[in-house]
Amino acid sequence: MKEWICTIAGIVGGFIATLFGGWDSALATLVVFMGIDFATGLVTAIMGKSKHSKSGALNSKAGWIGLAKKFCILLMVVVGVRIDILIGTNYIRDAVCISFCLNELLSIVENTTLMGVPYPPVFKKAIDVLQTKVGRMEETTDKEESDHGNSET
Repeated sequence: MKEWICTIAGIVGGFIATLFGGWDSALATLVVFMGIDFATGLVTAIMGKSKHSKSGALNSKAGWIGLAKKFCILLMVVVGVRIDILIGTNYIRDAVCISFCLNELLSIVENTTLMGVPYPPVFKKAIDVLQTKVGRMEETTDKEESDHGNSET
């Protein structure tokens, strides 16, 4: 029975890893940031300082909406993987992961600031670096789109 369960778990895990384009640092960082963002959002609400309810308190609807958004973020990673496969590239998925990592990091900073946690100046530099990296990836995408457009005419 144990071997059967392990086999099924391996098959399901392999399928999920393939669906997300593998388990690498970009995806792992995104998942970690998503968890931290959700946790800091909960703590902010428990402290009565949330921006997602009129009273600033914990709101189950806001929590479910947050989880639904995070699920959709993961779906966008899968879409990025499929686009990479379709057009023969290998950076769309990473750009999606990094873009959403930046978004989650900004939300984490916002949540912790609302809690009164000092904002580490090094985070500003990290945010700037991530924004630059996302900008470069967008420029690469724009260049490839124009190159493909020119070759078809």
